[in-house]
Amino acid sequence: MGEAIAFYTISAFVLLFAVLVVSTRDTVHSVLFLVVDFLFVAALYVLLGAEFLAAIQVLVYAGGIVVLYLFVVMLVNLKRPPEAYEDPQRRTKLGFGLSAAVLVELGAIVGYGYLTPAASRPAAAALPVSGNTEEVGWLLYTSYLIPFEIASILLLVAMIGAIVLAKREL
Repeated sequence: MGEAIAFYTISAFVLLFAVLVVSTRDTVHSVLFLVVDFLFVAALYVLLGAEFLAAIQVLVYAGGIVVLYLFVVMLVNLKRPPEAYEDPQRRTKLGFGLSAAVLVELGAIVGYGYLTPAASRPAAAALPVSGNTEEVGWLLYTSYLIPFEIASILLLVAMIGAIVLAKREL
């Protein structure tokens, strides 16, 4: 009974702060509400018995990702009007070509996943490890390697974008 009350209370706080993230007008307050939301999600992970995921939630999301968000929010002047001129250095066709190449590659990955017989895929039930942390690590680097790499590429692109924005202002 106590676990159910704690679960519903923490879930209500997660939903409340998620609504505050998208409804507040101040971007810094929105990011701070996001930090609190991530902390409540970590509390949900602890309640569900996934302590490793809770620690990663706090370290990676409430720590690193939110710092990146704050970095971008502080660097981008939201009160400034948009630029009136077109950048002559911008390579629009190259950007569209690279985007199309990435989409084709992702489509090939998804298509390969659907066309590969299920017998040749690694089974999640036959893990050679025991324990919560070992299972997460094993699945992350075997069955979910492609989504893990895609997430790392997206974080790299976000970091490069923040550096480009910062360099333009300096």
